[in-house]
Amino acid sequence: METLWFCAVAAMIAAYAVFDGFDLGAGILHLLVARNDPERRLVLRSIGPVWDGNEVWLVAAGGVLYFAFPALYAASFSGFYLPLIIILWLLMLRGIAIEFRHHIDNPVWRPFWDVTFSAASTLLAVFFGAALANVVRGVPLDARGYFFEPLWTDFGLSGSPETGILDGYTVTVGLAALATLAAHGALWLALKNDGVVRQRARAAFASAWWAVGLLTMVVTFLTFRVQPHVGASFERRPWMWIFPALALAGLAGMRWYAARGEDLAAFLASCAYVAGMLSSAAAGLYPYVLPSNQDPGLGLTIHGAAAPAYGLGVGLAWWIPGMALVAVYFTYAYRRFAGKVSLEGEGY
Repeated sequence: METLWFCAVAAMIAAYAVFDGFDLGAGILHLLVARNDPERRLVLRSIGPVWDGNEVWLVAAGGVLYFAFPALYAASFSGFYLPLIIILWLLMLRGIAIEFRHHIDNPVWRPFWDVTFSAASTLLAVFFGAALANVVRGVPLDARGYFFEPLWTDFGLSGSPETGILDGYTVTVGLAALATLAAHGALWLALKNDGVVRQRARAAFASAWWAVGLLTMVVTFLTFRVQPHVGASFERRPWMWIFPALALAGLAGMRWYAARGEDLAAFLASCAYVAGMLSSAAAGLYPYVLPSNQDPGLGLTIHGAAAPAYGLGVGLAWWIPGMALVAVYFTYAYRRFAGKVSLEGEGY
C-alpha cells in the first residue's frame, strides 16, 4: 500500500509539473514574446481558462502527503519553512498579477503586474527545481526525523550536512527547471497563438531547448555524484531505465516536431520529457521519500513515513473517485478551450 501511495504522489507531482508547468513557462516568457498590451493579453488568454485549475494538482499532492506520509509532511514543513513561505507568496503574487492586471487601464498599472507575473513565474520555476533537488540530495535529518537548513551556506556540490537549501547542486537543478518550463511554455504559446507571438515563442523554444539539453546532462551527472542511492536503485531495478528513456525521447521529439511546425506533437513530447525526468527522480529515490545526507539510516522511507494501513486503504477509496472527477474536469476544460486564442470577446 505504501508503494502505491508513493507512485500516486509522484504521478500527481508530475501532473502538476506538466499542466502548471506550461503556464509558468508562459509567465517566464511573458515579457519576451509579447511586446505590447494586445500581445500580452494573448499570452494571458492562452492560459487564462486553465491556469488556476492546473494548480489543483499541487493542492491535491499536498493533501495526499498530509494523510499518506504525515512524517514526511511534518519534517518538510519544519525544515523547509522559509522556502515554502517564499513559494506561497510567489504563487499568490502570480495569481494576483493575472487577475488584477486588466482591472485598471493605466500606463503604470498594467506594466507593473506584467513584471510581477513574469518575475514570480521565473522565481517559482527556480524554487520548485531547488526543492526537488533538496529532496534528491538529502537533508540533515536527526534521529527524531526533523532537520534545519539555512537558505544557503556555500555553493559546493558535496552534499554534506553543511550545505544550505541553495547550493551548487540545487541551484543548477533550479536553472534546469527554469529552462525546461520556459521551453514547455514556449511550445504551449506556439500551439495557442498565430502571428508574431507564435514566431517569438518558437524562437524562444529554439534557444531554450539547447539549455535544456545541456542542463539535463549536467544535472544527471551531478545527481549520481551527490546521491549514490539513485545509481544503486537503477542497478537493482534495470526496468526503471524506461523513465530516462521516456525523457530522452521527449527531449528529441520536442526538437524534431518543432522544426516541422507540428506544435501539438512538440508540446506532447515536452510533456513526456517533464514526466520522464520527474519519474526518473522518484524511481531513483525509492523507497526513500526524504533521504538523509548525514546518515542514510536516518532517512525517511515510505514505510517509516506512511500512515497506518487502515487509513491508507480508506484514503484510496476516496482518492480514486476524486481523481476520476479531476480527469473529467480537465478533459472538459481542455476540449472546451481548444484552438487558437484571439482578442475577441471578454477576458484578460
